[in-house]
Amino acid sequence: MKIAMLARNPNLYSHKRLKEAAEARGHELDIINTLRCYMNIASRRPEIYYNGEKLTGYDAVIPRIGASVTYYGLAVLRQFEMMGVYPLNESVAIGRSRDKLRSMQLLARDGIGLPVTTFAHDPKQTDEVIKLAGGAPLVIKLLEGTQGIGVVLADTDRSATSVVEAFRGAGVNILVQEFIKEAGGTDIRAIVVGGKVIAAMKRTGAEGEFRSNLHRGGSAQLIRISPEERSTAIRAAKAMGLAVCGVDMLRSNHGPVVMEVNSSPGLEGVEKATGLDIAGKIIEHIERNARPGATRTKGKG
Repeated sequence: MKIAMLARNPNLYSHKRLKEAAEARGHELDIINTLRCYMNIASRRPEIYYNGEKLTGYDAVIPRIGASVTYYGLAVLRQFEMMGVYPLNESVAIGRSRDKLRSMQLLARDGIGLPVTTFAHDPKQTDEVIKLAGGAPLVIKLLEGTQGIGVVLADTDRSATSVVEAFRGAGVNILVQEFIKEAGGTDIRAIVVGGKVIAAMKRTGAEGEFRSNLHRGGSAQLIRISPEERSTAIRAAKAMGLAVCGVDMLRSNHGPVVMEVNSSPGLEGVEKATGLDIAGKIIEHIERNARPGATRTKGKG
């Protein structure tokens, strides 16, 4: 097969591993800088150009679209979909997962465990929002934040009020969530591929850090998850419509709660923690499913 990967940095561990895994299985994989693509949006004749040449002949596309270029990246991916190229994750599904509020609403609709989450536009409703979320300590998140950026832990109602008012004064949208104290600064990332959990790791935050992101000094180790956690991860992936994703969960007193569903999970931490060939599993999924025009939404939505 001929595979395109939309990615801006070919030197990232995840991108190199996917290229290695594809080539080891006899496929050709081209890493294409998402922002250098340009499109001819013509009726019945959609085209994508890259470095002056028309992109043709691809059987599948792996979207590794950075959060900062989501809008343009999804436009390019939709164009591939309209050309009949099979996407590992569809544009509509990625768009759902990147919108924190929308993703939480979809997960809640499907009865998936979540931390108590509140949202409001008017700063005058700050006290009510904090009360609805159960009071301090609270986690306050920017809707547009990624990788732990724009996430604040407020220890008191007064500090929560100050943070909420500061963010709203700056014109940014936020979520206010209960703090799952019993998680103890750890979370679980389950990697879902094709409706199955193929790997899971426990991530622990650095000393004094409530965020467990590995690039913030956190550590990871192999973990055996419970049947309920496995089911939660699979249902979360299905709710988003993602074939491949990382589902981040916390162990709360009332069962697993989903914090985020990541449509482009990093592979380095989980491969090193588990010793598993995650990249190879992803390429195998493409082999089993890639067919011309197999996109369910065909660029719609």
